[in-house]
Amino acid sequence: MIVNIIGVPVFWGSDKKGVDLGPNDLRAHNLEKIIEKHNHTVYDLGNIYIKDVEESLKYSSHEKMKYFKEISDYNNNLAHAVYCSLKAGCFPLVIGGDHSLGLGSISGASKFFDNLGVVWIDAHGDLNTYETSLTGNVHGMPLSAAMGFGFDNLVNLYFQGKKVEIENVFIIGARDLDADEVLFVKDHNLNVWTTEYIQTHGIEKTLKEVLHKFKERNLSHIHLSFDIDVLDKALVPGTGTPVENGLTVEEAKAILKCIIETELVSSMDVVELNSLLDSNGLTLNTTIDIIDYCFSLYK
Repeated sequence: MIVNIIGVPVFWGSDKKGVDLGPNDLRAHNLEKIIEKHNHTVYDLGNIYIKDVEESLKYSSHEKMKYFKEISDYNNNLAHAVYCSLKAGCFPLVIGGDHSLGLGSISGASKFFDNLGVVWIDAHGDLNTYETSLTGNVHGMPLSAAMGFGFDNLVNLYFQGKKVEIENVFIIGARDLDADEVLFVKDHNLNVWTTEYIQTHGIEKTLKEVLHKFKERNLSHIHLSFDIDVLDKALVPGTGTPVENGLTVEEAKAILKCIIETELVSSMDVVELNSLLDSNGLTLNTTIDIIDYCFSLYK
């Protein structure tokens, strides 16, 4: 497999510096060689351009969304990079950076694939809009925008209209949803398997249900978006919004194995590594381990 590494050194979506260092820190710890050892060809396409913006101007383009224009601009560029990678027959691996980049990744994959599925492995739903967000942080909005909800400029990023059908979205590991997100899940009958559900019913039963949903929807391809905060906060101190009672590394790997072995996953994000918050490289090494494991599954 030919893997294109695309870095997105951005913190605007989380408004917490340090997550922008993630892409280059992963590279400095031999990310390319780690993927190559599994007999993949790797091309590092560098970082999406992120311009400097003064913090005092964070609300200059939208009164309720921080860095809105800048996030829209870089996501358009990211979407095109992902689309071009897929068009060339490659596998785009997007490394962040905060999870606002998920909208760009999904948009690029959606332009290329029909009937795209999105697996969102995250402690959070990222289902807010500018009207429901308590923080104005856009990393809490990409998935709702991809499904066609929220501010028009986000919904219509890269091309007009929603990027993924609600029925084709699968959230795994959520355990920190805002009240409006809980209502969103209920109102739209969204596919969500919380950490509590996984721990109560077991990984095997959960994954059988997930695979059954994939089959029902007859998905052509899947974009897999992995936020490291899905893991328990003790395992990932170096992330901006850690949450207790999360998945173990073993549980996360079991989920990833099941999804990747469907042979539907054609693009992937790994996000929210914040090196300034890390403890003795624990989060960095865990993130590397997860990526290493994922690419060991592709033959």
